[in-house]
Amino acid sequence: MFKNLNEKEIEFILENNYIGQLGYIYNNKPYVVPITYYYDKSINAIICYSGDGHKMNAMRKNNAVSLQVGEIKAVNHWKSILVHGTFEQHFGSDAKSYLHKFSLGIKDVIIEQEHRKVDFISEFSSKIYKDDIPSVFLIKIEDITGKKRNT
Repeated sequence: MFKNLNEKEIEFILENNYIGQLGYIYNNKPYVVPITYYYDKSINAIICYSGDGHKMNAMRKNNAVSLQVGEIKAVNHWKSILVHGTFEQHFGSDAKSYLHKFSLGIKDVIIEQEHRKVDFISEFSSKIYKDDIPSVFLIKIEDITGKKRNT
């Protein structure tokens, strides 16, 4: 039986994970890709970064995005949330500040959930090559839904 998640359950999933599936539209086609994220409860937004390319170009053209995060133990025992929001790219000192918050936040999640210490962003997120400057962006949360199945 499927049930709706309550607000606390949804928030718990967002706060205690750091990998989700980012959905965006490019040339009228949906794309879904894995992405590392940090949920910043204080601003009600998801912080992410990426190298410049297809995904960033697509989100700049159509800023409607989604993020799906799931906890799957078995086919009939799972929880899943879907965030709908808008893409908002940041630059300069804002971007640096958000990237710092992203890094510290995910390190805390990893210590709490995986009981291991990480020192560098490259240990838990995509590698950005030396010459690339990461594009830092937020998903400004508009609404969140969640479902679970426990049978």
